[in-house]
Amino acid sequence: DCLTLGNHSWDQREALTYIVREPRLIRPLNYPRLMDAPGAGANLFETHSGKTVLVMNALGRIHMDAVDDPFGAVEKELAACPLGMAADAIIVDMHCEATSEKMAMGHFCDGRASLVVGTHTHVPTADCQILPGGTAYQTDAGGCCDYDSVIGNEKEEPLRRFTTRLSGGRYSPAHGPATICGVYVETDDKTGLATRVEPIRVGGRLSQAIPVV
Repeated sequence: DCLTLGNHSWDQREALTYIVREPRLIRPLNYPRLMDAPGAGANLFETHSGKTVLVMNALGRIHMDAVDDPFGAVEKELAACPLGMAADAIIVDMHCEATSEKMAMGHFCDGRASLVVGTHTHVPTADCQILPGGTAYQTDAGGCCDYDSVIGNEKEEPLRRFTTRLSGGRYSPAHGPATICGVYVETDDKTGLATRVEPIRVGGRLSQAIPVV
């Protein structure tokens, strides 16, 4: 197992030292080179069955902090570790605001990755599909949180800010029944391309989606 991060990678100070010794933490690979960010933006993992899986995380640039080109950064990783040759499966986590940028990354990687999945916007999208080249895609997997909330936060403070335009209070996580969101993918043993993709939504308020395995 591993954990991809995003635009909040360094919000907790201890992450700076912990990520150096924990290869299962994947930070965005397209931080500016001058930043000399600790950790890795992509790593190759071996499953219990001996399969190799390349996992990478990229930050978008629309309505986000300034970072290097995510497409060029992903291209470099795909070229260094081709699907079906150096890796049995490749997962690209595209962490950004704009759905257009996530969809563009899906098509950019089509035929060269097993899965491109968007994160960051907290709400699962209804567009799980296999792209023409064989890459599974979903614009946003959704957050794992209580959905009787404002993107996982208790409603009172976000509502106060939206209605009064005043800030000052702290956001706090909602503590009601949570929904676990994700995406389920099966791949071809020879090519590493997707043969099946389905959303996962378990528990909480959202309609349930539990793939039959």
